[in-house]
Amino acid sequence: MDLNGIATRLGVPLREIERVHHLAGDLPSAPLCAKADAPRILGQLAVRPEDATDIMAGWPSVSWTPELTWLLDRSIALVRADLGGYGWLAPGPELPRYFVYVYLALLDDVRQYHRDHGIPDSVSWATLADLGRNLAVNRRMNGEGWPVMQSWLTLHARGGLYELGRLQFQRGDTALSLHIPESGPLTPQAIDASLDEAREFFPRHFPAESYKTFSCGSWLLDPQLREYLPAESNIIRFQQRFTLSPYEEPEGLDPDVEVLRFAFRTLSAPLAQLPRRTVLQRAVIDHLKAGRSWHWRHGTFPL
Repeated sequence: MDLNGIATRLGVPLREIERVHHLAGDLPSAPLCAKADAPRILGQLAVRPEDATDIMAGWPSVSWTPELTWLLDRSIALVRADLGGYGWLAPGPELPRYFVYVYLALLDDVRQYHRDHGIPDSVSWATLADLGRNLAVNRRMNGEGWPVMQSWLTLHARGGLYELGRLQFQRGDTALSLHIPESGPLTPQAIDASLDEAREFFPRHFPAESYKTFSCGSWLLDPQLREYLPAESNIIRFQQRFTLSPYEEPEGLDPDVEVLRFAFRTLSAPLAQLPRRTVLQRAVIDHLKAGRSWHWRHGTFPL
């Protein structure tokens, strides 16, 4: 197989094609749903009309090149082979909309995984509908967000993450990792309800797994935010739940970039052009303008 030729014709790094080829090998893939069924499924996944239109317009067909068809098949196989996994997984090269078709092809497998664990349909679809939320965010970011999002969404497609009320919970070894979707205020009441749901959900549906703590890694846990936000703010009250680990500069992650990603949904706009509508936005901008950096902090609290 001419991997270099595939990479050249797709315009992606050779190392990405070599990685997919190495990990997927001859593993079995899964078929994409029928195109006629796609609008209904995209609706269940909370995909907005403008994103659904783009997905349908680019639907895999005989017009796809052999290289792209091969890549789709092997990326499906790569992610499918780790069904039940809960680590981050890069599914392949960073191509627009490409991973959406991988995600759609894996729905039957992950839905069966959910059923095998007795997970209610309401939780299953609420979790999987994060696809629509991420596509909408990526559209707001003019495509800047997708490289991270496609790896993030492999958690949903493998049964590694569940949305329970206000928070998302990622399975792990001894800790449940908390993630905060863009879905409303981070009130203490909403957080308490979500945590209580998780305390019942995981022992019931994953009885072989034993969790002792909740954990979170985020710039939202940066104590520097206390210099700008009132003590009664939802973010500060969320911080107060955690015991922070000693600070270490995260490898391969720029906290300042991540703050811009989540607070403004941009990676490239100059500070002078960013909105100052909220206390948090003003804090982020003023902090960076003062030549200071934000920190990515990790914390835990008992389950």
